[in-house]
Parts: sequence; C-alpha cells; structure tokens
Amino acid sequence: MPTDRDEIPPGTLYLLILKTLARNGELHGFEIANSIQQTTEDVLQVEEGSLYPALQRMLIKGWVIARWGTTAGNRRARYYQLTSAGRKQLVVEISQFERVMGAITRVIEAT
Repeated sequence: MPTDRDEIPPGTLYLLILKTLARNGELHGFEIANSIQQTTEDVLQVEEGSLYPALQRMLIKGWVIARWGTTAGNRRARYYQLTSAGRKQLVVEISQFERVMGAITRVIEAT
C-alpha cells in the first residue's frame, strides 16, 4: 500500500466529486473524500480546504443540492446529491478530461 499521495491534477476535482456522487448517491463531505481516497487506492486524497469550497461552488452552479442530516455517528452533516445539471456537467468534465489525457498520451508516446 503506497504511503505517498499524489496531488489531485488541476481541473479534476469537480470530475472526481461529480463521479463519486453519480456512483454513490447522496453523501456528506467526509464520505465523498473517503470514497475518492478508497477508489484511487489511497493515491488521491481530497483535503477539506479544497473539498468544501468546491462543493460550495457546485451548489451555486446548481450541479448539486444539499440538505442537513445526521451521520451514523450522530453528527450533523451536510449531504450532497447530484442534480440533472450536475449529471450533464459530469459528461462535460469527462469529455474535457479525456481530451487532455489524449493530448498528454500523444506527447508521451512521441518521445
């Protein structure tokens, strides 16, 4: 199990959050961060200082909705859920990511 974590590539945080919510449904912030960490086998870790501002921007954009609830540990938490606009944005984010990765792959293969 790797002990070093890589930084989340710029421009991919929305993609990671949107995909996590699409796959898992309604989650609170810690669950989103934990799911990303587990899915990437501890390679990527989303810090609170990045996650919550991103979620707030996503609320403003209408990509997610939120409600207050109680966690299994009886703590108050904000639960986030993908909207139809968020599902559309996920398609855009995946397309942009694939385009960029294709360009990077071409550069790597050309050397």
